[in-house]
Amino acid sequence: MKIKSLQTRIVEIPFDDGGAGLGITPSAWRSFETVLVRVEDTDGNVGWGEGFGYFVPEATRSVIETRIKPLLEGATVESVEAWTRQTQKLLHIFGRYGITMFAISGVDMALWDLKAKRAGVPLYRLLGGEAPATLTTYASMTRYGHPEVAATVCERALAEGFRNIKLHEIAMPVIEACHATVNGRASISVDVNCAWDAETTRANLQRLNALGGIEWLEEPIFPPEDFATLASLRGPGVPLAAGENWCTAMQFRQAAAAGAVDYLQPSVSKVGGITEFVEIMGIAREAKLGVLPHSPYFGPGFLATLHLATAFRDTMQVEYLYVDPAAWLIDLSSIRDGHTFCVSDAPGIGLEPDEAVVAKFLRTA
Repeated sequence: MKIKSLQTRIVEIPFDDGGAGLGITPSAWRSFETVLVRVEDTDGNVGWGEGFGYFVPEATRSVIETRIKPLLEGATVESVEAWTRQTQKLLHIFGRYGITMFAISGVDMALWDLKAKRAGVPLYRLLGGEAPATLTTYASMTRYGHPEVAATVCERALAEGFRNIKLHEIAMPVIEACHATVNGRASISVDVNCAWDAETTRANLQRLNALGGIEWLEEPIFPPEDFATLASLRGPGVPLAAGENWCTAMQFRQAAAAGAVDYLQPSVSKVGGITEFVEIMGIAREAKLGVLPHSPYFGPGFLATLHLATAFRDTMQVEYLYVDPAAWLIDLSSIRDGHTFCVSDAPGIGLEPDEAVVAKFLRTA
């Protein structure tokens, strides 16, 4: 496929999380920022992607516009995998991880969507899947920092049908309050975003074990790529999960070799796109590790995750960020039933961004 154009736009949509918006990120988190990627071939087919951009969309977009766009426009892409590997090699001097890989992720995703549309098949079929599947999502909370607020949000998620809840709390009293409120009506996982040290993690793992019904503990320590320390924390009881801040299959292979975690959590908009995600699935199968995709998105990244989970049925739950956006970048109502999703057989990722929403929330400065 010969590429005619690559375009990027930054879209920022406010959301309400029911709390103060503090704790997980360096400053208050009140909006979704994404780098929307549009790739068009010379036959008029369009592919959509999404580069990770929370708080740093200008940086991600800059890499796409200044480094990747000149490489892609006018080029013929016979293999998306080969294009992605070559682009990684050409840009490695700017960093193998972080912003550079976020940018590559968004373009890789768009190329896979484009390839599936050219083939006239849904993305999951292009990836080897056979049929649509009903995918269960878990309600991924933000951090509220207050027992009553967090417990109230848990109640709301339960009322909406969610039977798996992920907390982002770091204080055990808040976690314990949520556990008491849920009272066995849902399984609970805990993501502390690298807030604990090893000693604190060991102590809190005992408390989490005592609670019961905890599915996994996510990213307990900093740095998240300290595979040796993570491996030392594993044991009977609560499984460990990590990977949203690892990039490329290389880091996942190293983590698997070190026995760092029980569950791998690649993020398609950060890890290097669909190309790297597919390779990580192979690593997980070889190492007999579960996969819990990181996917706090509502655009092409979320749809790509759904297609990957449909293609790779051994994927476990899919993450659904439990907040109320001011608008939906993509209308998901046609594939959603409460906390479950089922992708369609439309070509590519199946749905496209709502241009009215893009225009309303487009960042122009």
